[in-house]
Amino acid sequence: MTLAVTLTLLAASVAAAGFLIWLERRPAEPGKVRLLPTTPLIFLSILIAVVMLVHLANLMGVHTGNRSF
Repeated sequence: MTLAVTLTLLAASVAAAGFLIWLERRPAEPGKVRLLPTTPLIFLSILIAVVMLVHLANLMGVHTGNRSF
């Protein structure tokens, strides 16, 4: 992936996490079921953001992962 795609996915996942956190913090309406499972989606968007940060570091020249000595 290119740098532009990586930064776009990073920004989108951070924005999605922020939006989902905002949705989860709203007060619950009695008798109304929430149709969007926000907690697993928050974890997923944070996971995607972390993966994109590692990919961004790899694009910048930082070596991550297993190194053979």
